[in-house]
Amino acid sequence: MVFWLVLGCGTICRQVTEQLSARDGGRLLIITDNDGVVETLRDNGVPARSADPADPTSIATVETPDVVFVAGDRTDVNRATLEAARDRFPDTSIVAYLGGNATAADIDRFDALADRIVDPSAAIADQVLDRTTNPAAETAIELRDQLSAIEGRLAVVTHDNPDPDAIASAVALVDIAESVGVDADACYFGDISHQENRAMVNLLELDLRNVGREDLLEEYSAIALVDHSRPGVNDQLPEDSHVEIVIDHHPPRGPVPGEFVDLRQGAGATSTVLTEYVDRFGLAFDSATATALLFGIRVDTNDFTREVSPADFRAASLLWPHVDTSILRQVEQPSLEGDTLETIARAIKNRVQRDTVAVASVGRIGDRDALPQAADELLAMEGVETTLVFGFHDEMVYLSARSRAADVDLGETLRDAYDRIGSAGGHANMAGAQLEIGILGSADDEDEVESIVSVVEEVITNRFFEAIETQPGTSVGAYTQTSEWLFTQRGEQDESESA
Repeated sequence: MVFWLVLGCGTICRQVTEQLSARDGGRLLIITDNDGVVETLRDNGVPARSADPADPTSIATVETPDVVFVAGDRTDVNRATLEAARDRFPDTSIVAYLGGNATAADIDRFDALADRIVDPSAAIADQVLDRTTNPAAETAIELRDQLSAIEGRLAVVTHDNPDPDAIASAVALVDIAESVGVDADACYFGDISHQENRAMVNLLELDLRNVGREDLLEEYSAIALVDHSRPGVNDQLPEDSHVEIVIDHHPPRGPVPGEFVDLRQGAGATSTVLTEYVDRFGLAFDSATATALLFGIRVDTNDFTREVSPADFRAASLLWPHVDTSILRQVEQPSLEGDTLETIARAIKNRVQRDTVAVASVGRIGDRDALPQAADELLAMEGVETTLVFGFHDEMVYLSARSRAADVDLGETLRDAYDRIGSAGGHANMAGAQLEIGILGSADDEDEVESIVSVVEEVITNRFFEAIETQPGTSVGAYTQTSEWLFTQRGEQDESESA
């Protein structure tokens, strides 16, 4: 149990005391000669004693603390207090606030006696420099300039069937845009079908708009893309759409359009990048937005275990004081729907395993968001390090892959296996693909459909195993003629996956 002794209680003391007194498992005692402050502290349940902190007799009977914090406002008083504290507690760690009128002699004396000095002038200077000259600050200024130049309404567009990271990022960018006087909407194509995603939107009452291509073209004068980087790739925008802003953390697989582009491939989530921007813009974190952003980071980094970076931890520390933890718990533990459980069960039953790689077809699906959950469940099985789960919906096949193997890059594996017959992309340990079955729509009866599905399942399974075995960088040649007969190439690849 840490014992903090605070001597003097000026402006900085009151701010620090609020945090120290809220900590569990610690003790705090404040000694100050301001009777009004003592009374206020006691009313708030904080132990306080009225005495002159610079008087050695005031601390003569105090047991040895773990940390002493000298925290008055005046330099001369703090210097005397520091000298008394060091004499009484020679081996204790002392943090001393320098005050606002320190001389060179004062600074030398503080350096000699304190383990750490809080210098207000240096802190202010550091903050000013940090907010105006480092690359992150400069990027925030560029984003502000780009937003301020927008005339009309801004559509902040997620990828199709958005996941928590995309949803949270869109909502946060809307908050930022509105802070500089730009009207904006968080927009998405497709559906929000995953139960966690729906719970997040509903419980946090997030304002999102489900749109069609015509809505965007007619109602919005500017477009921003979040959590993906190219119009027409995993969204329903025209490929030649003019894009003002792109913010993403996925590796691009082609030219990225945009007047302002921020691609942070080192970040574990786009929500991490948007958290930094909200902070850089000096905005107060709305509780719903903060909760959504933290959930987005946790989902994309698999609770800080997958492709996590120091920036993700910094973002989480910024968000945590503003998060509604009760809602976060509800969002993280929604009830699994029957269709999702059935998809997981079929994946486990139908899996084909070679060494540590498991592939499973789950047949017809109504909810493509069940696929990544099934892939995660297979990955949790003993002896499995890489998984691919795929299912059929209308004339499309959707694929979801997961890996914890150090020598596997799933994004490259799926592109190697399926780019010639569909679209694929993602990260080293999480990726997805979608393939169009051109011949399936012309099948006349159910037997013919089942026959085609059976061949497609064999093609997908064998191409994945072959791509895994031939990494790195070897093209898959087998099944090419069969594949191109069954599938219609869709052009651009999908770089992001609802998860």
